[in-house]
Amino acid sequence: MKKIVKKVQSKYFNAVKEGKKPFEIRLADFNCKEGDILVLKEQINDANKLNGREIDMEILFKFNTKDMEKWHTKEEIEKYGFIVLGIRRKFDFKDKK
Repeated sequence: MKKIVKKVQSKYFNAVKEGKKPFEIRLADFNCKEGDILVLKEQINDANKLNGREIDMEILFKFNTKDMEKWHTKEEIEKYGFIVLGIRRKFDFKDKK
């Protein structure tokens, strides 16, 4: 397990901290694996300065978008791009018996 430190803008930092953003999109210019710790350091607005807040997040799953070329043509990818969805399992009270 290793620690990877990255800066993140305040609005995204807060969304991660509140649990609304259970994903992170990054340029794949570093190595990581499941179990590594991603340390997110909050930036002051759009500036490159840090305000001292940070949060440690465990990497649970890793997927490189280059792998998408296995299922879609480059033309499709260029035309539509990718959408990243934050998801969670829907809880249905009727299922709980």
